[in-house]
Amino acid sequence: MAQAQLPQTFSPNQVATDKRGYDYDLVIVGGGIIGLTLASAFKNSGLSVLLIEAKAESAAVAKGQAYAVHMLSALIYQGIGVWDKILPQIEVYRRVRLSDADHPDVVEFTTADINKQDLGYVAEHQALLYPLREFIKDCQNVTYLCPAEVVSTCYHQDIVTIDIKVAGEMRTVRSKLLVAADGSRSPIRQAAGIKTHGWKYWQSCIVAFVKPEKPHNHTAYEKFWSSGPFAILPLPGNRCRIVWTAPHEEAKALCALDDEQFLKELTRRFGNQMGKLELLGDRFIFQVQLMQSDRYAKHRLALVGDAAHNCHPVGGQGLNLGIRDAAALAEVIQQAHQAGEDIGDIKILKRYERWRKRENLTILGFTDLLDRMFSNTFLPVMVVRRLGLWAMQRLPILKIYTLKLMIGLKGRTPELARR
Repeated sequence: MAQAQLPQTFSPNQVATDKRGYDYDLVIVGGGIIGLTLASAFKNSGLSVLLIEAKAESAAVAKGQAYAVHMLSALIYQGIGVWDKILPQIEVYRRVRLSDADHPDVVEFTTADINKQDLGYVAEHQALLYPLREFIKDCQNVTYLCPAEVVSTCYHQDIVTIDIKVAGEMRTVRSKLLVAADGSRSPIRQAAGIKTHGWKYWQSCIVAFVKPEKPHNHTAYEKFWSSGPFAILPLPGNRCRIVWTAPHEEAKALCALDDEQFLKELTRRFGNQMGKLELLGDRFIFQVQLMQSDRYAKHRLALVGDAAHNCHPVGGQGLNLGIRDAAALAEVIQQAHQAGEDIGDIKILKRYERWRKRENLTILGFTDLLDRMFSNTFLPVMVVRRLGLWAMQRLPILKIYTLKLMIGLKGRTPELARR
């Protein structure tokens, strides 16, 4: 895949100034997928936006990160107007097979369950990042500043001031609203004194690319082993992305194996449905955690994506929750702007917080329950979960509800996804 040309870096004197008392209506810190999605959602909104990114190239691109892109996320990108640039670079899945290790009961979700052509998609990081970067080039109301570092922030009654270091020089920007899209360790969130709750799991996650001998047939797999969930996601070029969760020491030991031994262990969990496997590139490991911020908003500050929450990777929820955050915040802010309200007022930002915090907590709880129920050899728990799979196979209403919850079709739908 040819990489899109990166947007240019703006020099300090290109940062706008304004006699109204502020330079931008809102400043977004973090130019990853969620920050770019939020900035893109403001195209033609009448709001001036500054997007600040510290690094010209992301670590996720270097590691070849990949994600499940759920149906609601696809609809949001359609509403923004960037989906036609993303779709040719990603893979569709039309079937999901859910199983408890090698237990014979398998729950199969298909497009017929929701009367859609597709169930979802799988995208490598750059397949989302680069089209979004290209898209904001055509957003005349969005200024992209990269590389640039936020040094400090100060919240006032009417504005927030942001001190930025760019090209070795300092510049102060004034805005009505600051949005933190700067990741799970968000310096903006920490500086604002917003506390978080949660825990690090006893598991780590191994990710890798493989090329199977046989076609993946647009099928995604979620296999629950006692050590943790194991996902197989289809990618273009008949490749697959492996997301393999295991206890920390086991995960480290697996990553330390040579390629031949690693493939042997991988094949035991993967199964033989696609024939012999070929390992592509390096393997990477990261720790799994659950985190929820006490609040998603303060006066003149809002949190989105990983800055607000993290969840277990089972079901591929993390990125999709952030995309929904971006769509919800953009809707709340634009409605407030059109009504002549102050977009940085906490009363306005609480509308966003009430919408997204409750829905995100539902998914965080659901993914945590799935992991704990299935990463377990306690006999009563095993009986309960296998009864659950049995019931899901035989009760369409339960099966369809679970599917819709996992792909974002439950809960409040952002206006962007209804266009």
